[in-house]
Amino acid sequence: MAHRLILALSLVLAAPAWGQLADPTRPPPQFVAPAAGSGAVAAAPAVTGLQSVILSRDGKGRPAAVINGEVVRLGEMHGEARLVKVAEDHVVLLGAEGRETLRLMPAAEKTMKVGAGTATGAAESIGMNAIKGESKK
Repeated sequence: MAHRLILALSLVLAAPAWGQLADPTRPPPQFVAPAAGSGAVAAAPAVTGLQSVILSRDGKGRPAAVINGEVVRLGEMHGEARLVKVAEDHVVLLGAEGRETLRLMPAAEKTMKVGAGTATGAAESIGMNAIKGESKK
C-alpha cells in the first residue's frame, strides 16, 4: 500500500516537468511554419549550390538539376548561365564568364589505388604479402 502511495505521489509531482520536455523528433525551428496569428515569419534555410541531379534510367527523359532550390533542365538558363551538362555527381554551366562546374559533394574526391581492385593488389596495398604466399625477407 505504501509503495502505491509513493508511486502515485511521485507521478503527480513529476507531471508538470513532462510538459517541458522537448520532442526529439521535432524539426529545427527554422523548418517549422509559425503558428497562425503569431506574426512570426519562419526563416528559410540557406540553399546554395547544386542540391540534386535528375537523370532518367532509360535515357529518354530530359536531365535536370536542382541549383539553389530551382529546377533547371538541360539547355535552360540559370541566371546568366546555361546548363550544358548533367552528370551523376556534377553539372556544368556555360555563361559569359566561361564554364563553371558545380559538384554535389565538392569536398569528396574519388580515388583508386592501382591494383587495389584485385585480391593481390588489395593485399599489397595494406601490406599483407602473406595472403599471396610471399614472406618478407
